[in-house]
Amino acid sequence: MNASVLPLNNTTPLCYSINRPPFNYNHTIASAHFSAVFGALGLISNLIAFVVLLKSFQQTHSRSRSFFLIFLGGLVVTDFMGLLVTGSIVVSFHVTRFNWREIDPNCHFCNFMGMSMVFYGLCPLLLSASMALERFIGINHPFAHSTSMPKRRTISMVLMVWFIAGCIALLPLTGLGSYHIQMPGSWCFFNISSKGNDLVFSLLFSLVGLSSITMSFLLNTVSVVTLIKVCCGQDSNQRRRDYEVEMMVQLILIMVIGSASWCPLLVFIAQTVLSGANVKVEYLLLWIRLATWNQILDPWVYILFRRAVLKRIYPRFNWSRGSIMTLYPSLSDTIRRYTRSSIGTMASDETG
Repeated sequence: MNASVLPLNNTTPLCYSINRPPFNYNHTIASAHFSAVFGALGLISNLIAFVVLLKSFQQTHSRSRSFFLIFLGGLVVTDFMGLLVTGSIVVSFHVTRFNWREIDPNCHFCNFMGMSMVFYGLCPLLLSASMALERFIGINHPFAHSTSMPKRRTISMVLMVWFIAGCIALLPLTGLGSYHIQMPGSWCFFNISSKGNDLVFSLLFSLVGLSSITMSFLLNTVSVVTLIKVCCGQDSNQRRRDYEVEMMVQLILIMVIGSASWCPLLVFIAQTVLSGANVKVEYLLLWIRLATWNQILDPWVYILFRRAVLKRIYPRFNWSRGSIMTLYPSLSDTIRRYTRSSIGTMASDETG
């Protein structure tokens, strides 16, 4: 790493013990322009999404949709605050080029930013898994969902996600892992290392993120299959499924964006610590920047993929039937025949 050589003594704070500022590192991806553009775009996107969600929440009369909107609201607030906190520090460094050792001799500021990076990184993944669980229960067990899921419990689940992510972010302050300043000197993150407690915390961060993505994928897959059977089965006209389809489309897109944004970084961390190799700064900066896209793209899922917008884009869609499969009649007939044959086979087996 291209840092200036400073004498390391017993009074060197922990966050400067590995990478010691000032740094001599110039790269396009670490420039002030990238940070400013990414931060501004993300903040504006989340503000627009928050207004859209607030209007949708005031107009909705569906309990399941109101639960889902509460989760989306928590996700928007988390993404907005994450960009605001971390982006302000990064842009301020690029503009002023302040000396970390002078303004933060005891590592309090660096620890705060490291905690923010971990907290606001894990929250979207954990919230996505919680939303997948809520939709799984709402689609597969609608009666139990409507009787046992008041709005206060949904809010409590969002607060619980924030609490879990906060506890994980505090672990390096207790000795499990450690926060260090990272190149080019504009941000702090936990030490990605294969030694001691740093190895444990690196694997914990990576496994929690990957487990959340895996859980979202499995639950969403089951929910989509169930929703298709309901839309195309015998009870397709018994109740409207517009909002269920809309929520599942949004949730799947959130899962895809989160997976594409975070999997490279999570896999990179796990692979680095398990192989015992040194951290490659270029790749770390690249995957961190890619993970930032999650907070920028998520809001546009709520802004664009709504029934009101889709009606304007595709006005020929027969929204009155409440089934997305009206766009594909042949596929609808195929799934309907498959569903009925499956039900008939199960009934004959039970009779036998």
